[in-house]
Parts: sequence; C-alpha cells; structure tokens
Amino acid sequence: MSGALAALVVVVIVVVFFVLLAFATGFRVINEYERGVVLRLGRLIDVKGPGPRLIIPFGIDRIIKVDLRTVVHEVPAQDVITSDNVTVRVTAVVFFRVVDARDSFVKVRDYMGTISKTAQTTLRSILGQSTLDELLSRRDKVNAELQAVIDEQTEPWGVKVTAVEVKDVDLPQSMQRAMALQAEAEREKRAKVIRAQGELQAAQTLADAAKVIASQPATLQLRYLQTLSEIGADQNSTVVFPLPLDLIEPFLKLRPEAGSGNGHVKVAVPAEELVGAAEPEAGLES
Repeated sequence: MSGALAALVVVVIVVVFFVLLAFATGFRVINEYERGVVLRLGRLIDVKGPGPRLIIPFGIDRIIKVDLRTVVHEVPAQDVITSDNVTVRVTAVVFFRVVDARDSFVKVRDYMGTISKTAQTTLRSILGQSTLDELLSRRDKVNAELQAVIDEQTEPWGVKVTAVEVKDVDLPQSMQRAMALQAEAEREKRAKVIRAQGELQAAQTLADAAKVIASQPATLQLRYLQTLSEIGADQNSTVVFPLPLDLIEPFLKLRPEAGSGNGHVKVAVPAEELVGAAEPEAGLES
C-alpha cells in the first residue's frame, strides 16, 4: 500500500512538472507596442496581437516578437563628392518603424542592418547629385529626396521610413575660409547699397526742402534764427553765423562821413551825379 502511494506521488509530481514546463514554454505575453510572429515547425501560422498568448509548447510553436515603435538610426559619417566637386563629410539620421511584422520577419533577414546599409548608399548617391549650395541652403529638399528613395526600397520589407535628416556637414578648411570671405563680401555689398540708398533719400529730402525755401525767402531767415537759438542754448557759447546780404543792402548805399562837429552826417554823392550837375553851369559861363 505504501509502495502504491509512493508511486502515485511520483506520478503526480511528474505530471505537475510537465504541466509547469508546458505552461512555461507555451505561455507568452505580448506588449502593446509589439506583435508576435508565430511559427509552427518552421511554417508561419499567424501574427498575434498584444496580451497573453498560449502556443503549443516544447518547441512545436515558436513566437518572435517584433517591435513596432519608431527607431532612430544614425547613419555613420560618409565622404561625399558633390556635383560641383566639393568633398564633404556628411552624417544623417533615419527615422523608421515596422508596419507589417510578417514581412519584416519573412522577407528580410535583418531589417535594421539592411536599412543602415541602404541609407549609406542612398546618402552618397543623392548628395553626389546635389551641389554644395543645395546641400547647405535647400536641405529640406535633400531630406525629402532621401526619405522617398529609402522608403521605396524598404516598403517590401514592411518598414516605413518616416523621415531622413542630414545631421552634420563637415567642410574642408579651405572651403570654410572661402565661404567666410564670400559672406563678408556679401555683407559689405549690402552695407554699401544701404548707405547709397540713404544718401539718395537724404538728397531727395534736401532738394524738396530747397524748393520750399526758394518759394518763401523768409523761411531762410527763420532757419537762421532757429539755428542761432539751438547753438546759443549755452550762455557761455560764442556764436558765429553768416548775415544775409539782403538785410544790409540798403545800408551799403549810405556811407557816413565825418561831420564838422555839429552832429550832422554828410551824404556822399556819386561822382557821376556831380559831373552831370556841373556841365550846365559851365555852359552858362561861356
């Protein structure tokens, strides 16, 4: 009786062990951002969604989890010769994610490594067809071309390339100096143009002001007085300003001479008038 009981206990223990082993090898939990590709004896059966999943244990069924989250892959630096024969060193970043777990596992062996190699070759090809100015100033266009070409190649693998960004562009030292000189010359040109435009506007304004002053002569006198008040703001300042000749022109015709002491002023008469007045007297005497 005791031997039968012992054998029963052994059988129960073996059954429990096999049940636990089957549960351990047949129970899987798939996360929300994953999909499970189920293979049964090497044949693809189904793609499981997130949650707890049971498969046939003991190696009959095998489940491979595929991550669907976006992956950021940095492309190693590539030496590229642009279409205008400038050698640059370029690094880029590729953003991609798996949209079809079945194709990403069945149709390509290592989709991440394959995308890295594809990005390197495409980067050299596309940038080799672009000029240095396009690479520096029209980077959005270059990024769009890279994304379109790489996505077209990875679409059969169930991988979607969402974006490609050119990260760094390293230029030779000689090219950097040449670009610095070009930028400096461009800034000097803009400064000269702006200065010339300012002088032109100032000249036009002065011409308009001269027309207004010419139409109203009194305006010039007011401008003199205004300038005098501005200069003489400080009481200790000495002011020297020109006096218009039209103000003193009436006084230039009168030249005061020294009198006989009685305070009277004699008026000087031009010699022509004196000669004209003396001629009649001479005729009378004759």
